[in-house]
Amino acid sequence: MTRLPHNSIMRVMTSLNSAGKREARPTSEDNQPPRFELFLLGDGEKKVTEEADTRIPSSSIFTFNKEDHTLGNMLRSRLLQSDKVSFSGYKVPHPLEARFILRVQTDGSITPRMAVIQACKDLISDLNTLNREFTKEWELRKMVRDRSKGAVNGVGVSDGIDGLGEL
Repeated sequence: MTRLPHNSIMRVMTSLNSAGKREARPTSEDNQPPRFELFLLGDGEKKVTEEADTRIPSSSIFTFNKEDHTLGNMLRSRLLQSDKVSFSGYKVPHPLEARFILRVQTDGSITPRMAVIQACKDLISDLNTLNREFTKEWELRKMVRDRSKGAVNGVGVSDGIDGLGEL
């Protein structure tokens, strides 16, 4: 009997049917949608939809398509920092679906929609600040590293090509 490599065995899982013949069984790979469906919107598909929650005043349910826990948790956290938001929570209905549902309740002074828009603007500002600070720190460390290489080789920063001296 020929032995297949481990990964081949996982892909060719078979079982005996009621007639005693071998048939292929679906594997976990068969359940996963194609990767491009995780981030590309389909025709007529909206990125965000809002539905007013009639059970609770000043409350809405937002559905974000083609997004996951990353954005859901950041939005929830940012919304809870606002004094005007009394509740914010999200859930991912199924791990193989690239969407999450965000429920927002405000104190009535602003609409849930305006609270989400403001939270998005604040997140963009925070991420721009993070990007700017990270880039600045990265460039400073690069300058320090380049200077220390030049000092180790006995070459000043202005000597040679970019302070590297002879390679």
